[in-house]
Amino acid sequence: TKLSYRRKLTTYKNMTISDFYQSSLEGKLAIIDVREAYEFDYGHVPGAVNLPLSEFEGYEKLLSKDTPYHIICQAGVRSVQACQFLDAQGYDVTNVMEGTGAWPGELV
Repeated sequence: TKLSYRRKLTTYKNMTISDFYQSSLEGKLAIIDVREAYEFDYGHVPGAVNLPLSEFEGYEKLLSKDTPYHIICQAGVRSVQACQFLDAQGYDVTNVMEGTGAWPGELV
């Protein structure tokens, strides 16, 4: 027998850290940092909320499908995983490439 499956096309967006930084200066963004709590506490992008990827399932119920979210991690790997997961659930997400490690501003 032949197995068939349908793969959902990825609809999440990608944004460079420099474009993200500029956008953050221009207005309030909904930013989710998916690093572990200790990484977040060490320093994060101003305005970010910490929802660690390791505890991610279930968190999506706290989010609104009407809000566009910018997802960030340290280097851009975990944020891709979070974007894939949230995108599949129908959320409007943008992956911030390069991550917190490349943030040109001051971390808080």
